[in-house]
Amino acid sequence: MIEKINALKAVIQALTANSPEEAEALRIKYLSKKGVITGLFADFRNVPAEQKKEVGQAINELKTLATERINALKESTSAVDTSALGLDLTRSAAPVALGTRHPLSIVREEIIAIFRRLGFTIAEGPEIEDDWHVFSSLNFAADHPARDMQDTFFIQREPDVLLRTHTSSVQTRVMERQKPPIRIICPGRVYRNEAISARAHCFFHQVEALYVDKNVSFADLRQTLLYFAQEMFGPETKIRLRPSYFPFTEPSAEMDISCDLCGGKGCSFCKGTGWVEILGCGMVDPNVLEANGIDSREYTGFALGMGIERITNLKYRVKDLRMFSENDRRFLEEFQAAH
Repeated sequence: MIEKINALKAVIQALTANSPEEAEALRIKYLSKKGVITGLFADFRNVPAEQKKEVGQAINELKTLATERINALKESTSAVDTSALGLDLTRSAAPVALGTRHPLSIVREEIIAIFRRLGFTIAEGPEIEDDWHVFSSLNFAADHPARDMQDTFFIQREPDVLLRTHTSSVQTRVMERQKPPIRIICPGRVYRNEAISARAHCFFHQVEALYVDKNVSFADLRQTLLYFAQEMFGPETKIRLRPSYFPFTEPSAEMDISCDLCGGKGCSFCKGTGWVEILGCGMVDPNVLEANGIDSREYTGFALGMGIERITNLKYRVKDLRMFSENDRRFLEEFQAAH
């Protein structure tokens, strides 16, 4: 039987095929249930006991050889010369349209670049926060409306764990661990429990800035704001500051810029006033400095914050805030030239 196996090895090594069909016919002939090699296993029971080990190994080697040879013939006869057809099989099956940078990302990076030129560095913090960093350390009273469930997404009430409502929480974390001078900008996503509409959303993006050092004044704040406005909206931009109230700054102000559509003359966009509000700001309240371990008798500071969606709307006139989060490629393609 060993001679029969050796003869079959020589035959199998010399097998050829010119098509996948011929290769499949060879598989049926030698490896199917009624094939030649399967027949050898049937004859194996008649082999003397002293020869079973040798014959068994030889049959297994023959089967392995036949399998590998026939598979190789199948592969070689199935291969297509794509180079002659001008095909590149490494390419995707269909054209893939390239994406564009999101308008919020474009404006965010532009804001960061402006403040970097003033010496500010980026600071980031967690989006899931605690009451201390979001409210208490920022001089929010215990009964302040912002703590209400209508404004804040609380994950659990005892202890208070919540989604941050502003990136001011990053400022408090930096003040806790770093001694002045502090000059940081805090971009990030924030969450508020509001009804989603064309003018509001339950999540949006902010950029806040904090500068704490000796002898920081309101004049430093105003000059920083003027520089930012003219870098972002053009050198002819004017600003005005209106008194306002925030728990964490005193004095506080809202900042408006001159409407770039009408040049300050009044139009429908600025509601006839010639001015458009863009951010809130003020001098850091001494209570906030003390709560975060900074001596308010030695240091002063200013803080400011703006919504990135608001600045993007002013630059690109996007009327519906929901478009920023719908991932509509037609909308995003409008900003290709803004890169």
